[in-house]
Formats: sequence, structure tokens, C-alpha cells
Amino acid sequence: MPRIAGIDIPLEKQIRISLRYIFGIGPVNAMDILREANIDPNKKSNALNEDEVGRIVNIIDRAYVVEGALRRQIQQNVQRLKDIGSYRGSRHRRNLPVRGQRTRSNARTRKGPRKTVAGKKGVKELGG
Repeated sequence: MPRIAGIDIPLEKQIRISLRYIFGIGPVNAMDILREANIDPNKKSNALNEDEVGRIVNIIDRAYVVEGALRRQIQQNVQRLKDIGSYRGSRHRRNLPVRGQRTRSNARTRKGPRKTVAGKKGVKELGG
């Protein structure tokens, strides 16, 4: 089983699809890596030889931030926003949408299930 960047990638898929299982590598990056490594994108992952796997690993290590390092970098960026007290940081801190979406309606994914607030019941006037 090919192990690229410390990740087991699927065997029965084309290598251009399998590379996307690595956090930080999307469709465009996968094609760029394969072009630079001179590997056919439609080749199955299990058909790669050790030399081809080595070239892919070399390119990823040299040119891309992936997996744990990328997750750590993203977390540090969010923490920096919180520390400097920016608007985006405050939205992150309160678990609200960060990129300007409306929250009066929608935003249920970010806000969680509805928290029903008991409304005022109409006070009945006694006759008089």
C-alpha cells in the first residue's frame, strides 16, 4: 500500500484522486504534483513503483505544507486572530459565522440546535 506524506492512500483509485486524501492537497495541487513528477494522472495508485512514489513524496515534502503541519498552522492563525482581538477572532471565539453571513435566519450549523426561549404568555385581564 503506497504511503505518501505519512498517509495511506486508496489503492484502487486513480493517483490524481488518491492524492486528494492528503489534507492540504486538492485537485489542482494533485495535478501539479503529478505533472512535475512526470506520472500519468490516470494510473492506479497500486500500479505505482517505488521510484514514482519517491518522486511524489519528494515533491510534497519540498513544496507543500500538508497534514499535521497545515492543521497546526491554521490553528495558530485562528489563535492569532483571537489574541489580537480582531472582529474575525471574536466571531471564532463565539462560534458564529466568520465571513459575513447572516445569522438572523440560517447559520444553524455554526450556532447549533435552536435554543428555545420561553416567550411571554398573554396576561388575561380580569373583567372589571
